[in-house]
Amino acid sequence: MDAFFAAVEQRDNPELLGKPIAVGGGGARGVVASASYEARQFGVHSAMPSITAQRKCPELIFVRSRFDVYRQVSQQIRDIFFDYTDLVEPLSLDEAYLDVTENKKGILSATLIAQEIRRRIEAETQLTASAGVSFNKFLAKIASDVNKPNGMKVITPAEAQPFLDALPIEKFHGIGQVTAAKMRRMGIQTGADLKGWSELDLVQRFGKAGRHYYYIVRAQDNRSVNPHRIRKSIGAERTFSEDLHDPAAMKEKLAYLAGVVYEYMQKSDNFGRTVTIKIKSADFKINTRSKSFATEVTQLPDLIAVTHELLDNNTGTIRAVRLLGVSVSNLQKEQETGGIQLRFPF
Repeated sequence: MDAFFAAVEQRDNPELLGKPIAVGGGGARGVVASASYEARQFGVHSAMPSITAQRKCPELIFVRSRFDVYRQVSQQIRDIFFDYTDLVEPLSLDEAYLDVTENKKGILSATLIAQEIRRRIEAETQLTASAGVSFNKFLAKIASDVNKPNGMKVITPAEAQPFLDALPIEKFHGIGQVTAAKMRRMGIQTGADLKGWSELDLVQRFGKAGRHYYYIVRAQDNRSVNPHRIRKSIGAERTFSEDLHDPAAMKEKLAYLAGVVYEYMQKSDNFGRTVTIKIKSADFKINTRSKSFATEVTQLPDLIAVTHELLDNNTGTIRAVRLLGVSVSNLQKEQETGGIQLRFPF
């Protein structure tokens, strides 16, 4: 979907059409959740501090988020997908992979299916979507960003390698700013440059991700569209209107966040073995601390106690806290479906 949250707000509030808007909290403590394309022209983007966004775009209008509405619209769109295939892998409220190799309507062209889905989304929701069509997930993902907003890009097998060879390295999905900067220091500017490195060299410099880079630059991605993708972690976080300085106040907030996480684990019957707290200080530096256990943490008092212990181990170095988060990973259901780790007698 194109600027999904912001587009929903502009649809429901016609006076916002054509104006630069940001969904999220305004003021000194807020963060942009989504920005309209009018705002993006000024360099405003999601996850940007609201005060920075306002500085870049003085005419920016902040709109409070309505996630209940976004979820409803997302479900509308997902229902359209299911008219064509059951192989739908949602990535978020506004994005999904579809495998239409064998589709319910018997349409032989994935391009025609993408065009029809986009038309239906616009007709039924008054929102626009962009699509990427290709023969694997990696290429489809990259293609979906090429002609945004309200566009489509098809990458055929014959076009894949020339397209990747010419692609700037920071445009590769999964290569972030830090990794892209490192690659540029290594002389890797485009896909063609990346393809010149051996698998061994890339693994030595980037670890396991190096193997992934070696294959994707060759248009090789064998991941299937998984409609039953297992959640890897459950978490909650909050940015505070004023910095927290008192450890007791921090623990109170952690207890609340632990309760939110615990409630979700309980509803999904999916408990985890690793507890992580996230601490963002007043200068925007982020610290994370984790503790793992041999069995799942299934009691709320235990979860709260672990978060407090992790905080106690770090309050000496952090004086003012802007944000706190709690998450639980190594979830039980992920372990049940993930197979068994074999041990080799070296």
